[in-house]
Amino acid sequence: MGISRKDTVMAIFKSRKFWTAMVDVAVVLILYFVGKYGSVSLAEDMTTLIVAIQPVFIMVIGSIAYEDGQAKKAGTFEHWGK
Repeated sequence: MGISRKDTVMAIFKSRKFWTAMVDVAVVLILYFVGKYGSVSLAEDMTTLIVAIQPVFIMVIGSIAYEDGQAKKAGTFEHWGK
């Protein structure tokens, strides 16, 4: 017996990594469109800002993944739905 599709989808929506990635996408899209429809210098600034914040989001997601992995290794990981 496996995990149902509904349980898998619910697990994704409870994931800190998923929501961090969604915030990243929203921030980048907002900055992109503000820069696109603003002045040329604003567009350059927005591009620079997007490039500057991407590593932060990547590090947060990686840190959460590492934390989850260590919790699983220690046997203290909180599984969803339990």
